[in-house]
Amino acid sequence: MTIFQENISLKPYNTFSIPVSSHYFAEVFSSSALEELLKSELIKEQQLLILGGGSNLLFTKDFDGLVIKMSIPGISEEIHGDEVIVTAGAGVVWNDFVNYCVQKGFAGVENLSLIPGTVGASPIQNIGAYGVELKDVFESCSAYEIATGKRRSFNHQDCRFGYRDSIFKNELKGQYIITEVSFRLSRVASINTQYGAIQEELVKRGIAHPTIADVSAVVSHIRVSKLPDPSTIGNAGSFFKNPVIEEDAFQKIFEKFPELVHYPAGNGKVKLAAGWLIEQCGFKGKVVGQTGTWKNQALVLVNHGQASGQEVYSFSENIIDTVAARFGVRLEREVNIL
Repeated sequence: MTIFQENISLKPYNTFSIPVSSHYFAEVFSSSALEELLKSELIKEQQLLILGGGSNLLFTKDFDGLVIKMSIPGISEEIHGDEVIVTAGAGVVWNDFVNYCVQKGFAGVENLSLIPGTVGASPIQNIGAYGVELKDVFESCSAYEIATGKRRSFNHQDCRFGYRDSIFKNELKGQYIITEVSFRLSRVASINTQYGAIQEELVKRGIAHPTIADVSAVVSHIRVSKLPDPSTIGNAGSFFKNPVIEEDAFQKIFEKFPELVHYPAGNGKVKLAAGWLIEQCGFKGKVVGQTGTWKNQALVLVNHGQASGQEVYSFSENIIDTVAARFGVRLEREVNIL
């Protein structure tokens, strides 16, 4: 039986460490428990928030509804020759899942090491880093429809993945709760070191023929050197998306700023480095009250101890307006605002 708690602090459940509370709170450890929960009257009466690791959220006020914390555990695999389907519960910490796969020799997620959050949230955001996105390894996910309590399986096409985007952030936003995710990985590694930082670190370490364990270790090292640890300073990782713009719009900016950091995005589009744009506007390492940007990465907003969610949000607005005024590009938040 699921136990509902009242007036629970959400500070331990969001990596920004914003001190807000939830009217109701329930933690789910199995699909059957979720199925039971979805039959309760409280579900029909309350606004819902599905919580994984709380690493992609900024609370600006208390949540006057029901928070469902997804803590379903477990990892299993089915091997089919060189291919392997690995399935993990929604509550599995993403980096624990990556480490499991690397230790087993299952290639495909090593570039996604140390991304914060849980497995259940990974398809929603289509998480990505260092040349790899979740959609590259996604097989399927199981989810329950909140309105009916019915279970449904989503394949790759169903999810309509985009850059940090999926159907769960658009047409089906707030309609389903993911309970487990399956990934199609390989026992034959195809090493991806296209990002310069990875290659540079491999050279430093004298590694000419890296394994997936080498790539995972290097990516983890790079992330630790650039990004703050949420256990010591509140943050949600990258706060903004890298903007993707049309080629002609890019050329106009590039003429004025030839040092502009950019990458091809396909289909006549160009991806700009949001961190570079923010840094050029003088925000890297800037402190305003109890919030600011991280000293080593302007893309990361931090809570220096006692920041309110509204304070962090206002600071992000200032960044968006300043970048738009200088470069004509309006940044979009990657973090969900509540």
